[in-house]
Amino acid sequence: MQILWQLKEGIVKDVLEKMPDPKPAYNTVSTVVRVLEGKGFINHKAYGNSHVYFPVVGEEDYKKFAFEKVLKSYFNNSYKSLVSYLVKEQKLNLTELAELILLAERSKIKDK
Repeated sequence: MQILWQLKEGIVKDVLEKMPDPKPAYNTVSTVVRVLEGKGFINHKAYGNSHVYFPVVGEEDYKKFAFEKVLKSYFNNSYKSLVSYLVKEQKLNLTELAELILLAERSKIKDK
């Protein structure tokens, strides 16, 4: 998705060229692109046998989707489990934790 956001539009070969080495196989990238299209994140314009793909979902909407999926799949929809993981496994320090708490408090105030 990040490459398509950068390109604005492109064929599978364009996406593959922007990927870092070692590059995956063309068929792998093509499959991922088709999956993204099937999920409604991208679309295409057909020019003969070629398909030019372009994003239809913005970066923020995609982040929200991805985050919610990770939260549900790996943390059982528990923010507490997520933060616990960040503290233990990602070595979140007290300053960063305090910043998260402050952000959460500000968000609650905004929502009211």
